[in-house]
Amino acid sequence: MTSVITGDIINSRGVSAETWLPLLKDSFNSIGKTPKTWELFRGDSFQIEIENITDALLYAIKLKATIKKIKDLDIRLAIGIGNKSFDTEKITEANGEVFINSGYAFDYLLKKQNLALKTPWENINEEFEVSLGLSLLIMDNWTTNSAAFVYMSIQNPECTQKVIAKKLAISESSASERRKRSGFDEIMKLEKRYRKLMNQKLTNL
Repeated sequence: MTSVITGDIINSRGVSAETWLPLLKDSFNSIGKTPKTWELFRGDSFQIEIENITDALLYAIKLKATIKKIKDLDIRLAIGIGNKSFDTEKITEANGEVFINSGYAFDYLLKKQNLALKTPWENINEEFEVSLGLSLLIMDNWTTNSAAFVYMSIQNPECTQKVIAKKLAISESSASERRKRSGFDEIMKLEKRYRKLMNQKLTNL
């Protein structure tokens, strides 16, 4: 059981690739090497494998924050969960349930919202179609400051808000306001719910 995220950058042609492409590649390289673990295609589209399915949603949230730190950019992310039946040295040539689910989420679910999840379990699919849709009412409207706060908080989970504020070179009161406006605590509750459900499924396999 593994997870694959298929995605693309929204408004990539409106912002120089020199601004966002290095950030995207740095994020991908923190997970693994291209083209085995991740691959870019058509200029602004990509696939990346997150081997531990429990980490997939947190990575997607972090990736969205990474891109939304840049003015006028956003990202579409389709998370697929499932088995991989055929593995190759290039992720875009591999096959299996996980790729079918990620492709389905990208082709159909992303027509309605910018972050989607397709798993082998219909009850989980139904729950997260609703909960992700609600969370995107906040995430799609993150300012660059809100996105920077979310990114820094996920990147440094052990740090207090005071330390996060120092890293961002802002006051603690400003950090508190950004935390509230970004919906960080509520979004992390959703991530915790996802992680719990995935761990339960892995235990029952």
